[in-house]
Amino acid sequence: MRTFGVEEELLLVDAVTLRPLAAGEAVVDHHDQRLEHGSHGPGAVFPTAEPADVAASHGLTVEFQQEQIEVVSPPQLTLAEQITAIRTGRALADEAARTVGGRAVALATSVSADLPHLVPQARYRRIQQHVGLLAAEQLTCGFHVHVGIASREEGVAVLDRIRVWLPVLLALSANSPFWYGVDTGFASYRYQAWMRWPTAGPSEIFGTVEGYDRHVQDLLVSGVPLDDGMVYFDARLSARFPTVEVRVADVCLDPVHAGVIAALVRALVETAARAWRAGEDPAPVGVAQLRAWSWRAARSGVEGQLVSPTTGAPAAAGEVVAELLELLRPVLAEAGEDEQVQAVVVAILREGTGAHRQREAYASRHDLHDVVADALHIGAPTTAEPHSEPT
Repeated sequence: MRTFGVEEELLLVDAVTLRPLAAGEAVVDHHDQRLEHGSHGPGAVFPTAEPADVAASHGLTVEFQQEQIEVVSPPQLTLAEQITAIRTGRALADEAARTVGGRAVALATSVSADLPHLVPQARYRRIQQHVGLLAAEQLTCGFHVHVGIASREEGVAVLDRIRVWLPVLLALSANSPFWYGVDTGFASYRYQAWMRWPTAGPSEIFGTVEGYDRHVQDLLVSGVPLDDGMVYFDARLSARFPTVEVRVADVCLDPVHAGVIAALVRALVETAARAWRAGEDPAPVGVAQLRAWSWRAARSGVEGQLVSPTTGAPAAAGEVVAELLELLRPVLAEAGEDEQVQAVVVAILREGTGAHRQREAYASRHDLHDVVADALHIGAPTTAEPHSEPT
C-alpha cells in the first residue's frame, strides 16, 4: 500500500475578533520554542500520541502571508490514520496560534476584507516585486496530498492519467465561497484566485520524464516563474520527496472530508499506475478543456453539474462522482476503505461541501463573523465526531 501524507494551509484569525491575524512567523516561532523545551499548554488536545511525539512528527511552517501557516503531517498507511493525523496537526496549529492570541481555522479564503501581510522572507519579497497585485491579494489555503511513487517514470505516467479527474476532487473539497467580504457565487473561489498565477492549473500530457523536465525547464527559461517552486501545476512531481503532489483541492472545513479526499487521491494514483503498467494511454484531453472543466467544478462544487471525464459532457455532479468511485473501487476495496469512503462522499453530496456550510452559517444573521465561528467549531479537536464520520 502506498504511503500518503498531507499538507494543510490554515488561516490565522484573532481569537476575539475572528478577523485575520498577521502572526504566521510568531506562531511558528512559539511552536519551535515549545518543541525545543517540550512545553505544551494545559488545553492541548492530541488524539493519538504524547505531545512530544506529536510535535516531533508534525511540522508547522510559515506560508506566503502572515495570516496563514502550513501544517505538514507525516505519511500514513490507512484512512483512519490519515484522519487522526489531520486532526492532530490542526490541534497542534491551533494550540500554537492560541499562544499569540489567535486561532487556526480551515478556511480556504478569508471571509474578511482585510488585506494580508507578506512574510518578510527574501524569496517572498522577490515574488511580490515580480507579480504585483497578485501578491497583495494572495491569501488562499490549499490542501496538498503527497502519494508515494516507485520512480519518476511512474510519477509522470500517473500525472498524465489522473489529470482528467482532478476537477472532481476540487468540487468535493470546495470550501471558499467568500473573497474579501463578498460572496463570489463560486464554491471554490480559491481556485479562481489561484489560477491568476501564470503556471497554475492543469498541465500537459508529458509522456516521459524527459518531457516533464523539458516542460518545466522551458517555463524557467522564460523567466516567468522565478524558480521551480513557482511551477504551480494542479499535480506535479515533488522536488523534495519521491511522491506525486496533488495540489488542486481547497483545505477542507471537515477533517474527515480532508482524510477521505486524501484517500481518493491515493487510490487515483494507484489506479493510474496500474493503467500505465497495463499499457493504457492517457485520455487525450487538452489543457483548454481541463481549464473549462475545473472552472465548472470551482463554480458549482457538487451542487450543480460537472464535466464527465468519460464523455466530456456535463452531467449531474453525483453521477460524475459516482464514475470516479467506480473507477477507484478495486483499489479502495483492497485497502478496506471503499465503504468508508463512499459513506463520506455520499454525505458530502447530500449535505454539501464546506462552501455550503459557510453559506448556511452566514445566512442566519448575514454576519461573516458567524462563518469563522462555525468553522472553528467544526474543526475544534474537542468537538463531537461529525455525522459523516466513517464507522
